[in-house]
Amino acid sequence: MNTHDMRLGVDIGRVIIGGGGPGGGDTQFFSGDTARMLATPAVPGAFDALARLVPHFEQVWLVSKCGERVQRSTRRWLDHHDFFARTGIPRDHVRFCLARRDKARHCAELAITHFVDDKLDVHEALRGVVEHRYLFGPQRTPPPAWVRHTATWAQAEAAIVSSLPVSR
Repeated sequence: MNTHDMRLGVDIGRVIIGGGGPGGGDTQFFSGDTARMLATPAVPGAFDALARLVPHFEQVWLVSKCGERVQRSTRRWLDHHDFFARTGIPRDHVRFCLARRDKARHCAELAITHFVDDKLDVHEALRGVVEHRYLFGPQRTPPPAWVRHTATWAQAEAAIVSSLPVSR
């Protein structure tokens, strides 16, 4: 497999947009008014790491579980922070679903080979669908051996790059 066959999928809440601590709700950063929502910081290193990862993949997609209101807020936040221009991810490479397990369907349709998400149940649903799975951020319990824990974007980027085939 060469890098032209590689496709990266990335969750949004608590992976790109900052949220709470381990086990916190994905959407807690969208409570309150619009100004507060837009002021929610990005997860440290997310934009820079994604910008460096994009050239390694044929495609990069954002795949997130949330309802319609949070979908609108997420798009506003991404636009407000100039996410697409800063990372090189196309604006139309965003998929939403209403249940975490549905991320597996999106990943199968998009032929995702690598996926970054902070929820273990998502990775459980992705087993057999996505080869390289990265459990992101702080976790309450040690993760199982079938998923790679990456606490920071520096760790995630290093793990993802080390999994890629060497170009000749």
